Amino acid sequence: MIQTACPLWHDRAVSIRDLLRGLPVFARPLPRFAPADTPGSPDALFVSWLAEAVDAGVVEPHAMTLSTVDGDGLPDTRVLLLKEVDDRGWQFATSAGSAKGRQVAGTAAAALGFYWREQGRQVRVRGTVAALDPQTSAADFRARPVSSRVASLASEQSAVLADPPDLERALATAEAAVAADPDTPCADHTVYAVTPTSVEFWQGDADRRHVRLRYRRSGDTWHKELLWP
Repeated sequence: MIQTACPLWHDRAVSIRDLLRGLPVFARPLPRFAPADTPGSPDALFVSWLAEAVDAGVVEPHAMTLSTVDGDGLPDTRVLLLKEVDDRGWQFATSAGSAKGRQVAGTAAAALGFYWREQGRQVRVRGTVAALDPQTSAADFRARPVSSRVASLASEQSAVLADPPDLERALATAEAAVAADPDTPCADHTVYAVTPTSVEFWQGDADRRHVRLRYRRSGDTWHKELLWP
C-alpha cells in the first residue's frame, strides 16, 4: 500500500489516515433536535432548519449536492444552489444540455444533500425530478445577475473546451447580446424540481448519539420514523 505523507505544522510528516483521524469533529456546541416536536411535512421542517442555519451564520446554507445517474448507471454529483422550496418541490436551475440536465432527462430521479457544518446538521432528499414550466425557467433567468446571464448564454456546459480563447469569444458575444437586449432569453436554462419520496433530517452529536428523523411519503401522506444513528 502506498503511504502518502502530508506535512503538518510541526515540520514532520504523517500518513493521510493519521492526519484525518486527528482532526476534530463536532468540537463546538450543537443545537438540540426534538423529533417529537416536528411538523407533519418535511418541507416545513426544512424551511425552519434553513432559517436557523441563516441565523447561525452558516456559510452558503443554500448550497447542496445534487446526485444523478448517467446512461451507464454510474452516479454523478456536484454542488449547486437551491433556488426555491414550495409545493412543487426542491428546485434548482441548470442548462438542459448540461450533464445533469441530460442525466435527469434519461433517469428522472435525484438526491439532494445539505450539510450545515456549524450546526452539525444534514438533510437528505430523495425523489423524482422534472423540469418546471418554461415561464418559471424564463423568470428565473431574467432574475439572475447580468454576469450570470452572460455566462449561461456563452456556455456549452460540460462540453470539452479545446481552445480557451473560444470561451472569451463566446463571453464577448453574449455580453454584447445582453447589452443590446437585457431580456435576451436562454433557451436551455431550465428550473427543475425534485419531488421527494423521502427526506431525512440528521442532527449530529459529539458522542455519536446522532438523531435521525426520516419522512417517508406514502401516497399523499407523510410518515415519520426515527432511524438508528
